[in-house]
Amino acid sequence: MDLGTIIGLVAAFGLMLGAIVMGGPISLFIDIPSVLIVVFGSIASLLVAYPLDRVKAAGKVAKHAFLHVPRKPDQVLTLMKEMSSRARREGVLVLEEMAAKQEDEFLKKGIQLVVDGHDPEAVEEVLYAEIDKISERHLEGADFFDTWALFGPAFGMIGTLIGLVQMLQNLDDPTKIGPSMAVALLTTLYGSILANVFAGPVAKKLKVRNSEEISEKTLIVQGLLSILAGESPRFLVDRLNAQLPPDARLKEAS
Repeated sequence: MDLGTIIGLVAAFGLMLGAIVMGGPISLFIDIPSVLIVVFGSIASLLVAYPLDRVKAAGKVAKHAFLHVPRKPDQVLTLMKEMSSRARREGVLVLEEMAAKQEDEFLKKGIQLVVDGHDPEAVEEVLYAEIDKISERHLEGADFFDTWALFGPAFGMIGTLIGLVQMLQNLDDPTKIGPSMAVALLTTLYGSILANVFAGPVAKKLKVRNSEEISEKTLIVQGLLSILAGESPRFLVDRLNAQLPPDARLKEAS
């Protein structure tokens, strides 16, 4: 679980609720028409903007921002070093046994390409093409939430205009001015919350996770190519360490 995402959301909503409670009853900030306009209105626009399957998959995509925690680079390097050591001692066929124990489908595929004896150029081409497709899918998910972050405030403004029109039409009836004004103000508030507390931050976290995963998979590719070339485990670690900041490197190589 990504504690940063959870803590951030809880803190943001907690601070807002605290400020509301200190200023008056929370019921003043609850308005069903405003929720309908902002939340369901923005979802309706997403249905227009994206295929239905993409909208249905939004929940699964969002889970990566809340649940996915990437492996640390030194864990990847340790695994690559172990694979290199065994491949040099027992031959590359032993890697097939190690592949069966891995949960990462990309790593399994890469190991199988090495075991099958393909040329290094072919292995590199296939794996980097796979990385490109993975990144493309991830960025499509982030784009969905970026778009939602745009639609939220837009529907907040639509709700504000609706509330103002209703208010102006009922200036002669003071009892109707309050509810209309509530719609006008709260839709803007809800739209800002949707964009700046949920959709926008989730989109950014998905982009960060994509960058981390692509870096991890690039290390895997370079490690597998080093194994395929018959390089020593020490040189493999040094090669991969060179692509990492000092604090993320595998210390055993020093």
